[in-house]
Amino acid sequence: MGQDAQGSHDRAVEELSFKEASIELEHIVRGLESGELELEESLKNYERGVELLSSLRERLSTAEQQVEQLLETHSSASAIDTTSAPSQAFIDE
Repeated sequence: MGQDAQGSHDRAVEELSFKEASIELEHIVRGLESGELELEESLKNYERGVELLSSLRERLSTAEQQVEQLLETHSSASAIDTTSAPSQAFIDE
């Protein structure tokens, strides 16, 4: 693993940004797929990967909920009754 991945490996998952966690998870997957790690290191990395994946999924779910709320708020704002507003013809006079 590169120094960046190892450096983030020492930090708590909650302290990592989404991007940092994604990059670290990608490095872990590559390391596990390479088959070059010792069993103990593979297990340690696998455990860290599970933590990262869980955190990333939770963050993504939270972001999706926020987007849905924003879309609902925007839809509600767009649906405001404008029938009592002056017509464009009246404004142009």
